[in-house]
Amino acid sequence: MSAVVVVGAGIVGSSVAYHLARRGVPVTLLEQGPAPAAGVTGNSFAWIRGAGGHWPGGARDLREYVLADYRRLEEELTQLPDLPHVAVRRTGSLSWGDPPDEESRLGPGQFRIGRDDIEVLEPNLLHPPDRAIHTPSDAGVDPAALTHALVAAAITRGATVLHDTAVTSLQVTNGRVEGVLSATGLHTAETVILTAGINVPKLCKPLPADLPIAASPATLARVTAPPGMVKTIVARTDFEVREVRDGELLMVLPHGEGAATVSEQAAHHTLQRLKETFRGSDRCRLLGYRTGMRPMPAHGPVIGYATRDRSVYVAVMHSAISLAPTAGRLIADEIVTGSPPPDLRHCRPPTGPAS
Repeated sequence: MSAVVVVGAGIVGSSVAYHLARRGVPVTLLEQGPAPAAGVTGNSFAWIRGAGGHWPGGARDLREYVLADYRRLEEELTQLPDLPHVAVRRTGSLSWGDPPDEESRLGPGQFRIGRDDIEVLEPNLLHPPDRAIHTPSDAGVDPAALTHALVAAAITRGATVLHDTAVTSLQVTNGRVEGVLSATGLHTAETVILTAGINVPKLCKPLPADLPIAASPATLARVTAPPGMVKTIVARTDFEVREVRDGELLMVLPHGEGAATVSEQAAHHTLQRLKETFRGSDRCRLLGYRTGMRPMPAHGPVIGYATRDRSVYVAVMHSAISLAPTAGRLIADEIVTGSPPPDLRHCRPPTGPAS
């Protein structure tokens, strides 16, 4: 029997598996796709934010650790042999175009800057705004590369990873969850940790847990570009863009109200806005675009035991890319010590034990 089975090898599940294996816990990570990050993680803009933005519910308690946990994780992964280096691109961010009352929403480490400073940070802007919010600590990462590195590191620490293993249901015996069922059979566990995003509520149907988790579409486009054309993470009301690697940009395509998909025409329209924004962008070309369904818990991250016998633990959050290293560390602490981390007190599922 594995002490823990983790369902879902996205960024959250991979972080949980790595942190558990690092603590010496026998862990099996199950992924329904052929490789880690095959779902919404691989389709993430991967904006690492330690300040600013919307941090609902218990996310407010976690955000102060985001940047430190990323630095720690980078250092730990670098020390392991034969793992590719996962570079966090610490470029900072520039955002503008929000309502006039945005001044009141400046967080610690955020600054209002004028046109001259904007032109220094983004010299290729054709029409820089009069002012913008600059967050120097913001960063980006390749989410698939990071997830693959976490899985490889977990295996190095003794974890078992099974791909093409879609979990269909929980195995419940005499009222207790004893593992999960997939097409390959029963995977027994003392504790099942569900990190499968929008699929978690379905898996939890046999339980008394009430998990209000909506599915929110997000479409990203990959664009070729001259290296360094975009220096920071640029966020306007009509698109967001950052350089994910030299010569390749990642763009968020806006969805119409209630729309679940974005048309090719809309993708090219957003590319045209990019070309109207940056000098040198006439050479930009659309490589492709893809829509993923992000899990959006109604009241912020849902992290904790979903059964009072502690046989099932859930971990669903937005933004998972920012919070995964911190969540993985805290979840491993709770599993190993049996003590609820104070920083997760506002993230608990409704039916979880008191903390």
